[in-house]
Amino acid sequence: MDKPSTLLVHFDKGSAAMANEIKADLEGSDVAAKVEAMKRAVMLLLNGETLPTLFITIVRYVLPSEDHTIQKLLLLYLEIIDKRDAAGRVLPEMILICQNLRNNLQHPNEYIRGVTLRFLCRLSEPEVLEPLVPSILENLEHRHHFIRRHALSAISAIYRLPQGDQLIPDAPELVERALASEQDASARRNAFVMLCLCGTERAVAYLLSNAERVMEWPDLLQMAAVDLIRKVCRPPNHRADKGRYIKIILSLRSSPSTAVLYECAGAIVSLSSAPTAVRAAAETYCQLLSSQSDSNVRLILLDRLNELHTSHRDVMVDVVMDVLRALASPNLDVKRKVLDLVLDLLTPRNVEEVVLYLKKEVVKTQSGELDKGGEYRQMLVQAIHACAVEYPEVAGSVVHLLMDFLGDTNVAAAVDVVLFVREITETNPKLCVSMIQRLSDIFYQIRASRVCSIALWILGEYSLSLSEVESAIATIKQCLGDLPFFTISEEGETTDSSKPAQPVVNSVTVSSRRPVVLADGTYATQSAATEAISTPVTPGSLASTLNLRSLILSGDFFLAAVVACTLTKLVLRLEEVQRSKVEANKACTGALLVMTSILQLGLSSYLPQPIDNDSYDRIVLCVRLLCNTGDDLRRIWLQSCRQSFAKMLAEKQFRETEEMRAKAQISHAQPDDLIDFYHLKSRKGMSQLELEDEVQDDLKAATGGFTKETDDANRLNRILQLTGFSDPVYAEAFVTVHHYDIVLDVTVVNRTKETLQNLCLELATMGDLKLVDRPQNYTLAPESSKQVRANIKVSSTETGVIFGNIVYETSNVMERSVVVLNDIHIDIMDYISPATCADVTFRNMWAEFEWENKVAVNTVIQDEKKFLNHVIKSTNMKCLTPPSALDGECGYIAANLYAKSVFGEDALVNISIEKQVDGKLSGHIRIRSKTQGIALSLGDKITLKQKGGS
Repeated sequence: MDKPSTLLVHFDKGSAAMANEIKADLEGSDVAAKVEAMKRAVMLLLNGETLPTLFITIVRYVLPSEDHTIQKLLLLYLEIIDKRDAAGRVLPEMILICQNLRNNLQHPNEYIRGVTLRFLCRLSEPEVLEPLVPSILENLEHRHHFIRRHALSAISAIYRLPQGDQLIPDAPELVERALASEQDASARRNAFVMLCLCGTERAVAYLLSNAERVMEWPDLLQMAAVDLIRKVCRPPNHRADKGRYIKIILSLRSSPSTAVLYECAGAIVSLSSAPTAVRAAAETYCQLLSSQSDSNVRLILLDRLNELHTSHRDVMVDVVMDVLRALASPNLDVKRKVLDLVLDLLTPRNVEEVVLYLKKEVVKTQSGELDKGGEYRQMLVQAIHACAVEYPEVAGSVVHLLMDFLGDTNVAAAVDVVLFVREITETNPKLCVSMIQRLSDIFYQIRASRVCSIALWILGEYSLSLSEVESAIATIKQCLGDLPFFTISEEGETTDSSKPAQPVVNSVTVSSRRPVVLADGTYATQSAATEAISTPVTPGSLASTLNLRSLILSGDFFLAAVVACTLTKLVLRLEEVQRSKVEANKACTGALLVMTSILQLGLSSYLPQPIDNDSYDRIVLCVRLLCNTGDDLRRIWLQSCRQSFAKMLAEKQFRETEEMRAKAQISHAQPDDLIDFYHLKSRKGMSQLELEDEVQDDLKAATGGFTKETDDANRLNRILQLTGFSDPVYAEAFVTVHHYDIVLDVTVVNRTKETLQNLCLELATMGDLKLVDRPQNYTLAPESSKQVRANIKVSSTETGVIFGNIVYETSNVMERSVVVLNDIHIDIMDYISPATCADVTFRNMWAEFEWENKVAVNTVIQDEKKFLNHVIKSTNMKCLTPPSALDGECGYIAANLYAKSVFGEDALVNISIEKQVDGKLSGHIRIRSKTQGIALSLGDKITLKQKGGS
């Protein structure tokens, strides 16, 4: 499309050769044929055809028609044809249609009048409109509201034209009189909007004079009133009577229209930061959140509540329970946003209520009625975990309930529960005894290998008393079943010794087709990384208690090694708390029997895969330790592991505290800023809300809340030179990147002594970038400049390129001149920001994401940590690996980085590097994402930046 258009219809079957057929049909007397011919003519014109010979035919044969469809199509035709010549003058034949339009404006049929008035809203030629003004004004008094509604729209459109105040000089006064007597909702809205645009003071006077009756207005007019209040109170206006406007908006909160309620809530916050006003906005959003069923609407409302939480957390704390009710939504994205928001609003006053509500939600997930109940349960467990970490006193009320889900078929949810139990056991010693006892009782229900491993570690570290140790050993032996794990019959066949006739437990080995990533970023190749889950069994049967046996028989020797380590710790502790050496030796012998049976199983041909070397060495170490124990080894096994875990939790808590402190930092005012003491203000005639608003404005003024700091150096970095200094046209662009669009403000300078005509900035894009509109043609005087704006939509996180030309004409050169512009590269860094996620979540995403980009390390930097920091700075990502894991000098480093794009895409990076003998760094940087674009773009960025310092 070369010209702006108010109409767009898809049509790809037309050709200029159809013009003769159209002309013949229009000259005929068949009405249906004329309708089809007019439709084809309109669509050909929209496709860029000119059809110059058709105008006279239409004037002769179509203009006199009384058919309503033909008249409607005629107006569409007149809307899209060129009405001016090359010099910009109105074509003389346009005068021919003025009389027809005047007749239509006085037509006895209301439909003809209405569509003609609507057509006049899109005309911009004063020469055509001027003779029609009296007829337009007559329609303001028409008996039918359909006519009056479009007459008001036409007057508004004409008055807003460059010469509109000359065509209808008294338009605001006429519209104000019409508004006072109008009864139709749409007509009143059109009149009020016209006053808002062209006579703001008249609109304000009408609004304030009807302030008590605003609630009785139709919702269309209420929306227009809210827009007017936003406009007149927007800085730098800061009207003195702002309190009256806020009262009007607060009264509109009882409107039955949800659209009005939403706009009112947004307007209240934009007008005032007083606690009463913010609380009213939050309550309105919560009311809409519970009444709306559309998930997209709820997500938008949660975004608005999140914005309120950012600047008014104290007020938002009071509505936290109202926000929690949105968990009734079936959409998981809504649930996730609700939980994230609520966790940021926790206080000692509301944490018990929140946890109680979350407990009820967890119980609901057991019913099986919820879609994706396992995933929702996992989110709830993580939320309760966060509550218990921040407020340990609530842990006791939820931990025993959550432990029932250790045997959950959703492995991720079960892992979250056991991690929660592990952390609470360390941080809350009062609950330790009851939790260990509970864990021993329900251990047989656990079906996931990883959950079993963590649960065994908890039993080994926190079983301290004699009864706890003995109970833990008995539980493990019960879950292992009879030993040995298999027997060799006389025929030489190997069978499970627990039930010779048929297998007791059917187990299913679940393993990802993808390589599993370990904590240090390396890929696991041993069977220790295999996730095994036993199939459902009948409760109370023998099979239901042999979970460890079924997992080990499925080939999970990593779990077998954990069993050996746990038994070793329990036996060593039993020797400390058990006075009877006989009992201690009996337990030690039983543990050695279990370990040797596992080794026998691993080295036999009973299983298709033999035991891996790591697990074998670990179990042999446990056997040697139990046969020969020294004090140093005893201290390492019984104390050092737990101390390391406590240290890890302390570091995690410290990092979270530091992050919260960094977020809590606020900008302070300059020392010489003026402070307005509100205590000295007169309070006569001021409501509580008005007083609060005055106070908040004074505080914002004192703390610099009304001023926005701009980084001038950063702005200068975004100015790009598009042409050379020797080109006849100089151009430079200031690039502004918003979330979903890019705005190019291009300054074009004519450096010649001639007038440049039809100057046009032609742009094209590569990547997921789309031009919204094409800049128009301009005429540029000698040595003058022009600001041209181009809008570009962005649809994904991918490096894009904008390129193009400046094309212009001069009076003494017949051909068009072209100046090629430098390419504009859109940086991916504008779309990604550092983010955090749990280690488990990172691994799950790493296994799930399909796109991987592997970049070889090639840098002059010789220090591993400096290189890591350089990559973090260059890619705008966050290092998830804790600083303690990166301490020390060992010649290699492995770290995980994470970032999130504005489009919700996840970017995962793993850096694995080592220092060679010659001092150079070698290794790889692996990037994974769900989409190809972000993986490739980040790889290109790292390749470009990894060389060194810049």
